[in-house]
Amino acid sequence: MQGVQEAMNRGETNSSAIRKRIVSPATFTGGMRYMFNNCQDVMAICKTFGYPYLFITITCNVNWSEIRDFVTSKGLPFVDRPDIVCRSIQDEIRSNDD
Repeated sequence: MQGVQEAMNRGETNSSAIRKRIVSPATFTGGMRYMFNNCQDVMAICKTFGYPYLFITITCNVNWSEIRDFVTSKGLPFVDRPDIVCRSIQDEIRSNDD
């Protein structure tokens, strides 16, 4: 981090002038290597099981009473409890199946 601070103090705006290459790991969500690995995984799944014929997306409203009541009683933001959000989505799906 010291090299970055020194470059900023010199007024350099071009990151290549710092001369330190940083490669994010494949586990960095949204990074190029992460996306490439996910793409390769999808290709392997399609090769094994065939191409999907449905594409379903599900959205969640964090203001659902189940989520809001739980996280506010614990004094937490909803982003700290993804398990509660996922459980609420599963309950919603199960209730729509009936």
